[in-house]
Amino acid sequence: MLKPHRHHPLWLAYMLHRLSGLALALFLPVHFHVLSMAITRPESLDHFLSLAANPMVKLMEFGLVFLLAVHFFGGLRLLVLEFLPWSPGQKSLAAASVAGAFLISGTFLLRAV
Repeated sequence: MLKPHRHHPLWLAYMLHRLSGLALALFLPVHFHVLSMAITRPESLDHFLSLAANPMVKLMEFGLVFLLAVHFFGGLRLLVLEFLPWSPGQKSLAAASVAGAFLISGTFLLRAV
């Protein structure tokens, strides 16, 4: 059974920020490995980049940009909570952050397809 505070929209924003940060942290070693291929094995990088045309990879890129945008806006939300007085409209700001993340990642997806 979920505790009552876990039904609060800002708790969901808290969890989304933590999970997006974890997913981005797991992605970084893969990203650095691919970047290192540009220096050490350019032919492997060319093969790897040819896979980027796959629609599933485009969808995964959308997810990555979404996570990055969610984490960015979640960080801004935390800065607001830390340095500005609490206001009733912060639930709306949290929802606007998720909407902004969808807008940014959706724009990326539309341009990538």
